[in-house]
Amino acid sequence: MTLIKEIDFGTPASTSEKMVSFTIDGKECSAPEGTSIMRAATAAGVDIPKLCATDSLKAFGSCRLCVIEIEGRYGTPASCTTPVAQGMAVKTLTPRLDKIRRGIMELYISDHPLDCLTCAANGDCELQSMAGAVSLREVRYDQGANHVFARNHGRINPEWKPKDTSNPYFTYDPSKCIVCNRCVRACAETQGTFALTIDGRGFDSRVSPGVNEAYFESECVSCGACVQACPTATLIETSVIENGQPEHSAVTTCAYCGVGCAFKAEMRGEEIIRMVPWKDGKANHGHSCVKGRFAYGYALHRDRVTSPMIREKITDPWREVSWEEAIAHAASEFKRIQAKYGRNAVGGITSSRCTSEETYLVQKLIRSGFGNNNVDTCARVCHSPTGYGLSQAFGTSAGTQDFDSVDDSDVVLVIGCNPTDAHPVFGSRMKKRLREGAKLIVIDPRRTELVRSPHIEADFHLPLRPGTNVAVVTALAHVIVTEGLVNEAFVRARCDWDEFQDWADFVAEPRHSPEAIETLTGVAAADIRGAARLYASGGRAAIYYGLGVTEHSQGSTTVMGIANLAMATGNLGRRGVGVNPLRGQNNVQGSCDMGSFPHEFPGYRHVSDDKVRQSFEEAWGVALDPEPGLRIPNMFDAAVEGTFKGMYVQGEDILQSDPDIKHVSAGLGALECLVVQDLFLNETANYAHVFLPGASFLEKDGSFINAERRIQRVRRVMSPKARYADWEATQLFANALGCNWTYAHPSEIMDEIARLTPAFRNVSYAKLDEVGSVQWPCNDASPEGMPIMHIESFARGKGKFVITEYIPTEERTGPRFPLLLTTGRILSQYNVGAQTRRTENSQWHPEDVLEIHPHDAELRGVRDGDWVRVQSRAGETTLHARITDRVAPGVVYTTFHHPLCQTNVVTTDNSDWATNCPEYKVTAVQISPSNGPTEWQERYRDLSETSRRIAAPAAPGE
Repeated sequence: MTLIKEIDFGTPASTSEKMVSFTIDGKECSAPEGTSIMRAATAAGVDIPKLCATDSLKAFGSCRLCVIEIEGRYGTPASCTTPVAQGMAVKTLTPRLDKIRRGIMELYISDHPLDCLTCAANGDCELQSMAGAVSLREVRYDQGANHVFARNHGRINPEWKPKDTSNPYFTYDPSKCIVCNRCVRACAETQGTFALTIDGRGFDSRVSPGVNEAYFESECVSCGACVQACPTATLIETSVIENGQPEHSAVTTCAYCGVGCAFKAEMRGEEIIRMVPWKDGKANHGHSCVKGRFAYGYALHRDRVTSPMIREKITDPWREVSWEEAIAHAASEFKRIQAKYGRNAVGGITSSRCTSEETYLVQKLIRSGFGNNNVDTCARVCHSPTGYGLSQAFGTSAGTQDFDSVDDSDVVLVIGCNPTDAHPVFGSRMKKRLREGAKLIVIDPRRTELVRSPHIEADFHLPLRPGTNVAVVTALAHVIVTEGLVNEAFVRARCDWDEFQDWADFVAEPRHSPEAIETLTGVAAADIRGAARLYASGGRAAIYYGLGVTEHSQGSTTVMGIANLAMATGNLGRRGVGVNPLRGQNNVQGSCDMGSFPHEFPGYRHVSDDKVRQSFEEAWGVALDPEPGLRIPNMFDAAVEGTFKGMYVQGEDILQSDPDIKHVSAGLGALECLVVQDLFLNETANYAHVFLPGASFLEKDGSFINAERRIQRVRRVMSPKARYADWEATQLFANALGCNWTYAHPSEIMDEIARLTPAFRNVSYAKLDEVGSVQWPCNDASPEGMPIMHIESFARGKGKFVITEYIPTEERTGPRFPLLLTTGRILSQYNVGAQTRRTENSQWHPEDVLEIHPHDAELRGVRDGDWVRVQSRAGETTLHARITDRVAPGVVYTTFHHPLCQTNVVTTDNSDWATNCPEYKVTAVQISPSNGPTEWQERYRDLSETSRRIAAPAAPGE
């Protein structure tokens, strides 16, 4: 492998369809109107020197190194800010230009430390490269202040700033800054945080985070855009400083959230140097967040378990064994359990962090090896209502758009999600569109960053009471119907008209008016009416939603209500509109697509369908069960009852992520054989009998499928630390049960998926390597994939309007539990924190805290930073309090990234009526001062420490 180099065209591409012709250095060229001379020259193979220009940012024209001559014009304009024109004749190489460029470079070099041989950016420095490009051989000027500063480490001039090493991932050295503004512009244009500025004037000008703050203390979110943009070593990764420049790279896909950012993994041998966002990544377009860009260290963390382990009882210490012994023991136990308790006494859970190919194999193992359909996935506890609700309305259970579609939105409605924290790269993309003039509606109990942040303010924020989503969505529909805002032409052409009329009569009832539900929801009627009018008549309107919609007892109802809104207003089937679930984990869409639900084969086809089941029976050579299996909650219930005794869990930490932890732990504790496959001894492994070490995304080949249905390659860049990739371990387990699988590479698994799953018919590794990525369906009807769904008709034929009756949750507040707890995520941490807690990201969020409104805190005598006891009907835990008005009075909020905080001890077993998705977002609680952790937390800490004991290796001869 070699180091992949990307061409930097200097300025963004023009979107014009009109072409113009011109010459550059006598060479006939053409380009879209509005293209800069710099970009056109680069495309024609002519390199013009540059420093302040890069194609991810708007042209700036400050360095003047890119000057050119144009026949018939005076002066030497900058090529980055000058567009091409019909008949234009451009010269990029003349004696006059050479002299100007060398003079400019002399000025830069005269005020820059000449420590190239010891500089971390040596060999990857644009200033160094441009000095060579203009043939600079000597500098006539005296050494500037930066030379003296660098030589004396700043001691002779206390006014100069020292290096800023406060950020754990990169260093800022102001002595190397050439004030090109690229970092400042990247923070503003790409990330949208506006954390950087230029401080000082003239030769004293330098980049500054905030008002002379350290990077770590500033508003910087460590997305890495500034580091990526910097042309010198002013901003550079700590990993490069410590380990040197990379030698080779490969393009792979991030293993964090559902955005699915493409990265170059840059390596020295098998040592990872840095992850660089891939400019051609169609989900991220060269941007990144702190997790994907920097938090990959977990893959090499000392906590990694790299040897299989077994133990007879969960109170025993672990014993390291060979792969052969571990697999044979697991297979023997599952055979024993099924012989004693019956075929349905075992099951498994697939992973949304593993590849689609690995997930496919796990569900195949359960169906063909275990002989039942007891398979489920983490989507059960997050987006299963999306699958049910959208399939009812549209006929498919996935988002309708690609991420790029937001660039054409006139109105963005965000409900129950916080993209800047949970899906930050897409959140930045959305903020860019909002800065360009799109209108914004936010429906969320908290005041998220999107409600108000630099250059962004929501037109409407509807801070609804948790649990009242359905009432608010139906009230929006009430306004649209009663005020004549329905797109009747769309509805008549694309939807079932009779069902629409029934629905319209339902939502038009006075009891659904904004005024009627104002007291119930806590949202002003005028705001609901204004938001509804804006969504229905503001132009192209898109809805983005997350777990704040799905993790409710009426999650599926809300999803169908959202679909109703989109159909009623005609906001489907074109760019800038749509219904878009923001999936949480990197491959949760893929795990669902691969048949991880107990009632569905890959491609969302029911197990009772004789024709579908026969196709899998013929391919797999085994009879398959036509009856749906157990869902995750059913598995726990059956385990407690004594009828479910064995479970295989790959890459999921259900003990931390699932609700009502006491019930989950009781279920896991009742199992006779729990096999856990993961990178670390996670919380679920506290109850495991067999531990199979997993492989990180850097150690395997495969594919992930992101929230926009985009199938992207995952490429192995280092050898598996534990010998096998996860798909290989599953194959070993399957063959020990008698399955006789012979896959030699994940590409063969994808080929089988394509043969058996209509939406994947044309998907192959060869195609993905050729085009980069595709969005399913990718078949004969859509050979290059389908970025926008339901363009001419819905997958189910006519769109289906569903009556969405509001049914209050059983979880009610009262004198004993007067507050409502809702949960979510934070930028620096990810899901259960198994990955991010093992990186420097924990410097930003070392523990889960409870957000509480000042009014509620004062009533309870709680001060900022105090320990507080959080009690619910299910259990209690303690957290530190953070007093903030981001939450409304009566609402408290926390995250679930740290296992010892035990957030899900408090959440109840209430769940969605259709899918059993837990109601994490509504838990009635009481808050009171506390002196520290609860007795349960202390017992749990002891259990975790005990369960992680590993016995010393036996002495020779024993």
